[in-house]
Amino acid sequence: MNVLSDFLSRHAGVEAWVASLIVIAVVTVIVNQVAQLLLRQAVRAAAKTETVWDDALLKSAKRPLLTATWIVGFGFMARVLQDRFRGSFLEDALVFRNVLLIACVAWFAFRFIGLLSESIVRHGRERGEEFDLTTIDALGKLGRLATLAVAILMIAQTVGFQITGILALGGVGGIAVGFAAKDMLANFFGGLTIYLDRPFGVGDWIRSPDKSIEGTVEHISWRHTRIRAFNKNPIYVPNSVFMSVVVENPSRMSHRRIKETIGLRYDDFARVAPVVTEIREMLRQHPAIDKGQTLIVNFTAYGPSSLDIMVYTFTRTTAWADFQAVKQDVLLRIGEIIAGHGAEIAFPTQTLHLQQETAHAPPDGG
Repeated sequence: MNVLSDFLSRHAGVEAWVASLIVIAVVTVIVNQVAQLLLRQAVRAAAKTETVWDDALLKSAKRPLLTATWIVGFGFMARVLQDRFRGSFLEDALVFRNVLLIACVAWFAFRFIGLLSESIVRHGRERGEEFDLTTIDALGKLGRLATLAVAILMIAQTVGFQITGILALGGVGGIAVGFAAKDMLANFFGGLTIYLDRPFGVGDWIRSPDKSIEGTVEHISWRHTRIRAFNKNPIYVPNSVFMSVVVENPSRMSHRRIKETIGLRYDDFARVAPVVTEIREMLRQHPAIDKGQTLIVNFTAYGPSSLDIMVYTFTRTTAWADFQAVKQDVLLRIGEIIAGHGAEIAFPTQTLHLQQETAHAPPDGG
């Protein structure tokens, strides 16, 4: 670069510092064009691979990298001007250059995190893989938050602030903010607990026996969780609530349970045993019943007006509508079995026994 600037200064009649500026501008343009060409080739090559990391990396690096080449070029120009004029404003320009470079790195990190999250979701859907949207969203938010914090600290140090003082001030201020915004912090840590423990995710059906909360999770933010109730009303629950209540997640059940008590009349006592045996065999042969789970059909109690048979089994499906159809089919088959044995399902009855008093004849002479 110095040789070319000397050549220009001798043969073009320009001063050395002007020639240096021209050379730096030309080299910057060339480097920028070469970088664009190499990035385009790299993007085409990355598109042929199955991994999503390289695609997100190259696409997110394109604009920040090209911008950084111009910033670096202008920085070299500022150094030439500083050597020529010795101006203090040029030192500020170099500081501004460093700030812009830090911003470019943060810009790249933000784009990379966003594109990587989108690529993982898209790639998983194309291949039919299961993935947790809640975890991906949480990691993306944490990554952006960490990038922003590091960038702010680096910029503060670059412009002349003492980071140790900022951290100390932040610690003192954090205590004051903690007392003033304890509810907000409780919601933040509640959201963090949801992201880390993952008791539920977006799309799950949850309910709480401690609170009037039941519905489908639509969105989890750092402050609240939005749940769509079955009547389609939105419920906004502060995240701190989930740290102190019991939450059921029926969406993650492996099976649905059928638990019924069928009562026969006392007049059908002789038919109880064959009815129980046939119901048990029917359930073992039913295609929608999981025979690997607990299956119980037993005569369990002498009820007030019935001989009680307990039916306890699990279906293969967990879908609510499909489960109801399976349960209906099982109950209808049980009714047919009972009727086939000439028995009847009992209903609540009471028998009243009246005692008659015997009239005694009066004694003689009475």
